[in-house]
Amino acid sequence: MAENAAGTDDIVDLFIIGGGINGAGIARDAAGRGLSVVLCEKDDLAEHTSSRSGKLVHGGLRYLEYFEFRLVREALREREVLLESAPHIIWPMRFVLPHSPTDRPAWLVRLGLFLYDHLGGRKRLAGTRTLDLRTAPEGKPVKAAYRKAFEYSDCWVDDARLVVLNALDASRNGARILTRTACTSARRVDGLWLMTMQNKATAISTRIKARALVNAAGPWVNDVIGQVVGLNSARNIRLVKGSHIVVKKFWDGPQAYLVQNSDKRVIFINPYEDDKALIGTTDIAYQGQPENAAPDDREIDYLLNAVNRYFEPQLAAEDVIDSFAGVRPLYDDNSENPSAVTRDYLFELDTGEGEAPLLSVFGGKITTFRKLSEHALAKLKPNFPHLKPGWTAGACLPGGDMADADFDRFIVGLQTRYPWMPPSLVNHYGRLYGTQTEDIVGPAMSVGDLGRKFGPDFHEREAVYLIETEWAMTPQDILRRRTKHALHMSPDEISAFESWYTGAFAKAV
Repeated sequence: MAENAAGTDDIVDLFIIGGGINGAGIARDAAGRGLSVVLCEKDDLAEHTSSRSGKLVHGGLRYLEYFEFRLVREALREREVLLESAPHIIWPMRFVLPHSPTDRPAWLVRLGLFLYDHLGGRKRLAGTRTLDLRTAPEGKPVKAAYRKAFEYSDCWVDDARLVVLNALDASRNGARILTRTACTSARRVDGLWLMTMQNKATAISTRIKARALVNAAGPWVNDVIGQVVGLNSARNIRLVKGSHIVVKKFWDGPQAYLVQNSDKRVIFINPYEDDKALIGTTDIAYQGQPENAAPDDREIDYLLNAVNRYFEPQLAAEDVIDSFAGVRPLYDDNSENPSAVTRDYLFELDTGEGEAPLLSVFGGKITTFRKLSEHALAKLKPNFPHLKPGWTAGACLPGGDMADADFDRFIVGLQTRYPWMPPSLVNHYGRLYGTQTEDIVGPAMSVGDLGRKFGPDFHEREAVYLIETEWAMTPQDILRRRTKHALHMSPDEISAFESWYTGAFAKAV
């Protein structure tokens, strides 16, 4: 299995609390720049916020209304960088925005899209165009009352895999990734951090020393400062719940839709898992435990009503196949409207009186994780004068090293290499694992060689790979985060896989 234990006498350069996108991104960057790194995550990688997003790498079109120009510019630039680095899990998507005269005026939408096209130095993605919904095929499912639309580009991302691939790259550069291991105490001792951790499965506690500590705990960032470290912070986060629903895809074509709701919020309606649609998100202040967040009936009705306002196919609660909610840990800027709270990120650096530094991360979004990681290490550079230069801007994530970042050409080559493999399985492996597909397929010469079949395009060899390589420790780690197989399997198939997994995992450990 992937390494999941740390020695008791170790001294490392950097200890990171939090296995979401920011923690994994910082671990990857730091390990590749010569630092010894340990990342500690109390649950699974990306189990909470980072796997429950809208699954977009985007500039944030609506953030322009709140004058977040720095954030939008950085996000648009990062959109291009990430697209080059991981073309298997990130790809371009066109968004159709039907215009509603009762909401934002057309001139304001055009202005926003003009800025969106030019603010970040767009290179690979197509620019904005205007559509006549009465004649364009994209207008077929839209109600006749909406005659005009604007179409623009952003990118789709498999958010949970983005986190795992960052952790995998960090591990390949020497970082230790400790999942299901809670950091219970952090204290400064003799110029170092003394960390105490407890493995959830074994209840065994271990200790490790570190020269610097990064708190990337997301919704738990203040809890770590107060309860684990025993300090106080002048900064706070606001927890904002965003819910999504999954329904059967009700339109033809690869395009997504973005609709303006009557409360001025925008709702994304995106193709998902080939034959499904992902609809979201809401913005609701949240007071509970982040791990317990779930969509409520009002949110589901809100999303369904937004879709039904614009589209001829009318959706009802019984059409919802799946749903999920994530809690965004937004930096508290005192905005009254949860939608207006900044999506930018801030750092708090605590060095005491020349003591080992604590760097806490507040806020952030998936699209800007790589720049956030660079900025985090810039904050810590005085403590590591021999830190190597930044490297991630031109580096591929595992599986993304395809010629010219051309996924379509890569898939053709993969099908040629494995002519016995059904096209749907080729695409599944290619999309999730890219050039690492051969690590899963190994010497297999037929579908039967891939082992027991658990569901559509889901074979034993893939599950074993995820257990051995990607820190998968429960069936849900595989079925919902490393992959989305759960959306394509029957209850009986899921139950059979869970039974197999119990035996396979016992053997693996």
